[in-house]
Amino acid sequence: MSKKALFPGSFDPITLGHFDIIIRASALFDKLIVGIGSNSTKPRFFSLEKSLDMIKAVFEDYENIEVISYDNLTVELCQNMNISYIVRGIRNISDFEFERSLASMNRGLNPAIETIFFDSKPEYLPISSTIVREIYRNGGDVSAFLPQKALSFI
Repeated sequence: MSKKALFPGSFDPITLGHFDIIIRASALFDKLIVGIGSNSTKPRFFSLEKSLDMIKAVFEDYENIEVISYDNLTVELCQNMNISYIVRGIRNISDFEFERSLASMNRGLNPAIETIFFDSKPEYLPISSTIVREIYRNGGDVSAFLPQKALSFI
């Protein structure tokens, strides 16, 4: 049985911090699924289709990384795809508190799914999709914050 993990998020857009965690996590699992979740309370800046195409392009050379979109509960997706692990990135204490609560809720919904936390590398701590969107919206250069292959989609 292969070990599969899901790295869920909005990835609006994918940042170097996301990229780093995906690469590090993919080394630990036979298959890492990057799941772009649809969140009705969080309007997207880039369309879901554009984000899907962008992230697929970023990881096109990685055989064990698959990119999908989904619109159900993350734990339901894990159950449907026989995924045992959820990968989450942590930049700071507020991320940790939020992610720990989310992991606890997910465990309550399905005790078989384990959440694994990855500390962000120091150079990626200040990067967030929200800040990147703000810089972009105001005409700034976001190339230092995104994977190279993502830039052609912006």
